[in-house]
Amino acid sequence: MIPTAASRRQILKAMLPDSRRVVTFYDPGNAIALESANSAREAARQLGIEIVERHVASVEDLRLGLHALKPQEADAYFYTNDAMVTSQAQFIIDTARVKKLPTMFQEPSFAAKGALAAYGVSYYQVGRLSAKYVQRVLAGTHPRDLPVESLRKVGLVVNVKTARELGVTIPQAVLLRADEVIH
Repeated sequence: MIPTAASRRQILKAMLPDSRRVVTFYDPGNAIALESANSAREAARQLGIEIVERHVASVEDLRLGLHALKPQEADAYFYTNDAMVTSQAQFIIDTARVKKLPTMFQEPSFAAKGALAAYGVSYYQVGRLSAKYVQRVLAGTHPRDLPVESLRKVGLVVNVKTARELGVTIPQAVLLRADEVIH
């Protein structure tokens, strides 16, 4: 099961109950990003959160948009599934921390890099599963003879160190739900 934007939004709302507006950046020309943004809009509506959507077509657009973001425009940054945006995760995390903007990502390892939280399937584990298939094929197993496997482990990682820097208190319920808490 791959987590939805709705699950991440619910966790973000639990961590930041007073949040009303979240900003997200994505390329509307990317079909996956557009689909992710559409589902995020519905989830946000149900939680009473406004999404401030910033359309970006390049890394430069993203960087300029982040630098131009004013403090009153959003209460947090929320990741929308977009490969170009993912490639700039560390820049987003660093810029958001300077702006005192909490961040919620999909890839759990991003919390260790300074994001406030992340909820999703580990890309590292996806790579390990893929390598297992490659190994079997190279050893002579025909692909049609391989069982279908998927990752079911969805992880929540919360970075309390980042929370302290941002002046955010993570509720105990979220910390207890987390698979990993970074101090």
